[in-house]
Amino acid sequence: MSFSHPDSIRRRPSKKERALLVGLVTQESTTHEATEHLNELARLADTAGAMEVGRHLQHRDHPEPSTYIGKGKLHDIVEDSAAKKCDVIIFDDELTGTQLRMIEKITKRKVLDRTGLILDIFASRARTNAAKTQVELAQLRYILPRLTRFWTHLSRQSGGIGTKGPGETQIETDRRIIGQRISTLKETLKKIDKQRATRRKRRSSTMQVAIVGYTNAGKSTLLNALTNTDVLAEDRLFATLDSTVRRWTLPNRTVLLSDTVGFIRKLPHHLVESFKSTLEEVKDADLLLHVVDASSPTTLEHIEAVKTTLRDLGASNTPVQWVFNKIDQATPEQLLECKQQYPQAVYVSAARYMGLDRLRKTVENRLEEDFLDFTLTLPITDFSVVSSLRTLAVIENECYDESSIHVSGRTSFDVLKGLSKKYNGQLDVFDAEGQRQAMDHVYS
Repeated sequence: MSFSHPDSIRRRPSKKERALLVGLVTQESTTHEATEHLNELARLADTAGAMEVGRHLQHRDHPEPSTYIGKGKLHDIVEDSAAKKCDVIIFDDELTGTQLRMIEKITKRKVLDRTGLILDIFASRARTNAAKTQVELAQLRYILPRLTRFWTHLSRQSGGIGTKGPGETQIETDRRIIGQRISTLKETLKKIDKQRATRRKRRSSTMQVAIVGYTNAGKSTLLNALTNTDVLAEDRLFATLDSTVRRWTLPNRTVLLSDTVGFIRKLPHHLVESFKSTLEEVKDADLLLHVVDASSPTTLEHIEAVKTTLRDLGASNTPVQWVFNKIDQATPEQLLECKQQYPQAVYVSAARYMGLDRLRKTVENRLEEDFLDFTLTLPITDFSVVSSLRTLAVIENECYDESSIHVSGRTSFDVLKGLSKKYNGQLDVFDAEGQRQAMDHVYS
């Protein structure tokens, strides 16, 4: 048995589903934060094809183990969902299988949690084979510990949001079959990973810059503005799932610029795990452009969410250049606060092409800030090495004689390390004061 890819499953009804949103205010949050979280949940619901008709917030020290919220609040939700003719109740956290099952039993309504909602959106966005495979794997990992709930839920399901992908397989689906499918998807992803690794290796002779940021921060719009291309850029959540790589011409070099899937608060770990191969572009980058929506009322929280995801990916040590986007939509007060906390950031409006020249110069300076001076003598037959150096280094002098090529300039530690292995004894490296450095000292 095999599962259909997400976009082959029954489509959503043309009429938007009516959704009731539910959140908690715990000891670790404030009412304001929880309200902002529900605002974001409303946008996620709208993206998935539902409209908010009401919301409930409850103050609790911690979630109720069986029903997430207390019995009194759950009773209120039963009455409110009936009065407002709700189709679905959406919770702003990941629920356990027991919680999902109990809430559905009591409310007689379809129930989604934040993770299931995000997975549903990803399923509807997946277009390439890689994205479809990654999303299906994430969905199955999410479903596996919740099978009992899905068996009872699917028997009366009639489509709508939260029903994309393997969530609509037949009732006899069991752990063994899903486990087999997960194994198959993992093998498929391994093959995709190998293909991507080969492509990345071919691109390794060029410096790489990756755009990261919270979803809908304007990453794809920035990529288009910087590279004069037309990657899909929409004012909606998770418009981009696959990494897109374009050549970007800077004042003194050409680099590869990649756009990545947007991050979000409480990004499901199933998705982070499944999309790790797509996000390898982030780990391999020489510099990250962390794009921030300067007009957002929750800018600082978005920044922390992205930082958390980068740590999960093992990319927290990659150099970062802050780029605050949408300055044309931000208030003077918002811009002042951003500039006070991030004075080294570049402030742009990708949609209006504002600040892009400064960004180009800043990125080039950041790429070169740790460069070391070098001189290299290599055989006349190794001209291809010189061609690669023109994209990976600042070449200050290049001359030829009958048998050799003599090159001097500045480049990165990693490039020098590779050159030293191939041209031992023919490469000299100098520090900022012009003093020659022994190779073992440079690499220590």
